[in-house]
Amino acid sequence: MTSTATGHREGYVPFPEDAARAYRAAGYWAGRTLGELLRDTASTHPHRPAVLDDTGATTYTELDAAADRMAHGLLALGIEPGDRVIVQLPNIPEFATTLFGLLRAGIIPVLTLPAHRRAEIEHLATLAGAVAYLIPDRLGDFDYRELATTVSAAVPSLRHVLVAGDPGTFAASDTAPHSADATPNPHPHSHSHSHSHSHSTDDSTADISDHGSAVFLALDSIAREGDSLPDIDPADIAVMLVSGGTTGLPKLIARTHDDYAYNATASAEVCGLTADDVYLATLPAAHNFPLACPGILGTVATGGAIAFALDPSPEAAFAAIEKHGVTVTAVVPPLAQLWSAAVDWEDAELGSLRLLQVGGARLAEVNAREVEPALACRLQQVFGMAEGLLNFTRLDDTDELVCTTQGRPLSPADELRIVDAEGNDVAPGEEGELLTRGPYTLRGYYRAPEHNARAFTADGFYRSGDLVRQLPSGHLVVSGRIKDVINRGGENISCDELEEHLLAHPAVRHAAAVGLPDASLGEKACVVLVVTGELPTLAEIKTYLTERGLATYKLPDVIRRADSLPITAVGKIDKKALRAGLA
Repeated sequence: MTSTATGHREGYVPFPEDAARAYRAAGYWAGRTLGELLRDTASTHPHRPAVLDDTGATTYTELDAAADRMAHGLLALGIEPGDRVIVQLPNIPEFATTLFGLLRAGIIPVLTLPAHRRAEIEHLATLAGAVAYLIPDRLGDFDYRELATTVSAAVPSLRHVLVAGDPGTFAASDTAPHSADATPNPHPHSHSHSHSHSHSTDDSTADISDHGSAVFLALDSIAREGDSLPDIDPADIAVMLVSGGTTGLPKLIARTHDDYAYNATASAEVCGLTADDVYLATLPAAHNFPLACPGILGTVATGGAIAFALDPSPEAAFAAIEKHGVTVTAVVPPLAQLWSAAVDWEDAELGSLRLLQVGGARLAEVNAREVEPALACRLQQVFGMAEGLLNFTRLDDTDELVCTTQGRPLSPADELRIVDAEGNDVAPGEEGELLTRGPYTLRGYYRAPEHNARAFTADGFYRSGDLVRQLPSGHLVVSGRIKDVINRGGENISCDELEEHLLAHPAVRHAAAVGLPDASLGEKACVVLVVTGELPTLAEIKTYLTERGLATYKLPDVIRRADSLPITAVGKIDKKALRAGLA
């Protein structure tokens, strides 16, 4: 079976041919698909544990076979190679099975975060032209099935909603529809997705339903045996990551098998990962950091084991570290601070932990110096982006470099420029905006030509928006952002997006969002409003934004009233003056 779908490449910006040839010739691109990372390890380490959970271990042979069955099941639904599927799964073992199933089928996962809500999911599903949406049933007190019902009604391309867990009242009679050209259908009474489905009175057969244009199915009901799987071009799109949304709604980052396999395996080498390591996915698994830096993919490539943590609190995470003998994990700075303090009151054995990666935002030097004495493991600062470039402090770096810098580039082929406001290279050691290109850095966002014209130079350098200076050793010191974004605990909040939602409120005439320094979060989100009548309370504003479908992590922490907003000479809101006034 070969992949014939090409519509997904419309709007994809490929690497230039000369650069692609050079990356292959140098061995950065090895011609391996992400699905092969698992296949190869299952061949060399068949009986080693791949995924650990409270019930025991799944071996690499078992994970490999489960991924194949998931791939065949997805294809049998009529989802084709090159189709896009929104994946919004939390840190559960099914994440690994589903991810590798999609990769094996040549179906492109659009990896969204559990915290995303209607505004983001509808936008991303529409932008990607997604045909399916993968969700848990519930997480905490949030019901993703209700979200999926709303999204599927708004996004006509969605045909399937696959639920990890119980479809509950969303279930209806019969079972999954299958394409006519797929392997034989074990459910001869299934319907085509173009037909409406009536609810069955027989609960024993209830596992799908039709909400809007999409059919709801239990994810664990679709896996099936099959014969051949698609031939996949390593130069093709493997996954789509979601940008931090520094300007407006989030963008889609298309990563190829070639570039993302290099991203993961080179990161694993820098971290010294071996088959004896146990990686704990503490941050949301769909994040680039815990997915491939080296994360889940790097661990699979080296034959280590993966454990998943739904709760990153010290109580839960420390218990997982002790139970599974975790050796490596990754956190954001607020968690690093909390974990370092929590050793004083949490009674857990953390002796297995050898490496704590900290990234997502700049780790203050004072906090960096607390990590190793508190947790008795090596600290590794990681500064990177889902768009590509990764910087790591090395395991043999001096303590001074580890505590005062955010690392140096992963690859010898990473090209960096540090420029002033006019785009001119600054003097060595001076601060400027970081521009980059290389074997795992995108050349353009997916279906975003206007934004790409601003975000990339004519010769293909990505404008990161990060202010940095580079030491003679090559290590970077990150000093801030030039883009209008709030980095709240490692999550980027686009001020443009937040302001746009606020301006829709009937009482709000003008709105400005700014980040204010915060000891635990790095920055907290403050909104300054010019209003008609009474100033809405913070609780009222949060409720209003939530009802508009904004993710919880994007809600403001502080609200302030102003009679007017300061304006620059060119008529823009003067955020610098606003921050100074608030301080």
